[in-house]
Amino acid sequence: MMEYKGYLGQVQFDDEAGIFHGEVINIRDVITFQGRSVEELRQALEDSIEDYLEFCAELGKEPEKPFSGRVTIRLSPEQHRKVVFAAAKAGEALERWIAETLDRATGTVQPGAAPA
Repeated sequence: MMEYKGYLGQVQFDDEAGIFHGEVINIRDVITFQGRSVEELRQALEDSIEDYLEFCAELGKEPEKPFSGRVTIRLSPEQHRKVVFAAAKAGEALERWIAETLDRATGTVQPGAAPA
């Protein structure tokens, strides 16, 4: 995984062609890049993102921002009930409880610590 200006590039290696190729994965617009070395690949990612930002500016279009902060999930009615009860038992609003639980699960904060 590579990152530039908040955009995440997922990279694969094509052994047959002897080249790395990647795609930005945290927006809907398509941004691709490729290179034969890590240095080339990193520069290609940066160049592709800069090209994307310039292209959007030329069109007068706002570029997609990576990670809007909105996540939509689907739960079974039973899962939904359990999550709402767990948040209520903790004395927290549902969104805050979910964010704190995800922080703990991803190692962002230590259990019992307040999220950033």
